[in-house]
Amino acid sequence: MKMEASPYQFLAVPASPTRGNVTVFVTDLLRQAIVALDLQPGEVIDKGAICERLGVSRFPVSEALARLQAEGLVDILPQRGSTVSLVRIADVLEYMLIRKSLEAEAVRVVTGNHSPELVETLQRNMSYQRAAVQIDDQNGFHERDLEFHDIIFGDMRFTKVKGVIENTRANLDRARRLILTPRRLSTTLSEHQAILDGIAGGDAGRASAAMRAHIDSVMAELIEFARDNAELFADGDLLNNDPAYASFPFG
Repeated sequence: MKMEASPYQFLAVPASPTRGNVTVFVTDLLRQAIVALDLQPGEVIDKGAICERLGVSRFPVSEALARLQAEGLVDILPQRGSTVSLVRIADVLEYMLIRKSLEAEAVRVVTGNHSPELVETLQRNMSYQRAAVQIDDQNGFHERDLEFHDIIFGDMRFTKVKGVIENTRANLDRARRLILTPRRLSTTLSEHQAILDGIAGGDAGRASAAMRAHIDSVMAELIEFARDNAELFADGDLLNNDPAYASFPFG
């Protein structure tokens, strides 16, 4: 008798996590799948199939889904099961405003007052980004993109600021992955280069303006995508019916 393939082949089977770590492992694995869009917005989550795929009991999967519900990534409806939450463009607007304010200021602070190795580290990261663009490696580019921003925050050594950014990351990264096209990769690469040029040149104003322009560019493209793909967003109808709904402080 031929066994039917699991619908969750993208979930890595655990080696043998200890009992206390099973829930954490499952939570991290499902979060990663949601952010990477392996689990699509609005998709029904088959708890039993996940248990079978990972070889775990229902408790850690249920607990993981509850934790992801608290993060806004999963909707749990009584008697109806769990689904991957639709992206809310209103939430993304707030997250991006937070990032724009913090990251533009972070770049301004770092420029002219950074560790000796910062520019070299960013340049090495940029070389990896270019390689990913050349082969259209969207996942690889996305990881290097996150790393680029993390390198800047890491050089500041302001852990609380970095923590605020981390708290907004999961839902924001999920939305950003929706617009990862070859053109977006190339555009982001150019925008990152402009930020690096400002830092390397010791021009805080230029670096900060480049960061703001980068975030504005991503947000503008995401709003356009959301208007054309309203079904992927919890507030897609509002976005299309109210011109002021997606207002964002560009500039």
